[in-house]
Parts: sequence; structure tokens; C-alpha cells
Amino acid sequence: MNTKLTLRLDEELIDRAKRHSAKSGKSVSKLVSDYFSLIDADTAPAEITPRVRSLRGALAGSGLEECDYRRHLEDKHR
Repeated sequence: MNTKLTLRLDEELIDRAKRHSAKSGKSVSKLVSDYFSLIDADTAPAEITPRVRSLRGALAGSGLEECDYRRHLEDKHR
């Protein structure tokens, strides 16, 4: 059951939320709902998005390991 919730926020923050909403294709209510769901994320398993799911196994057989990625980040941020 959905219930109405009134929030008092800074006008600039509301404008930013509306711009983000338009870009993402989600309503501000959905964005807030998603955020509130994350607060309790330690008790609920995180949903894997279709984009992330499509990347699963992309590096299989590449021979890359976590240490390779760490080395890349170190080199990149020097």
C-alpha cells in the first residue's frame, strides 16, 4: 500500500532531484523510495541491475586478477 509522504527540502535540492528524475526516467517518488530501500540494504539482498548482469563473466579467461586492477588504479592516480 502506498501512502503519501510530505518532505520539506531546499528548493535547489528539489530542482536537482527533478532534473535527475527526468534524466533517469524515474519519478522523484521512485528515487526516494529506492534510496530508502538502500538504508535497510544490509538486511535485504541487493538487486542486480540488467546492465550489471550483462557484464557477468565478461572477463572470464582474461587472466586478469584483482592485483592487476589495483596496479592499474595506482598508475592512473599517480
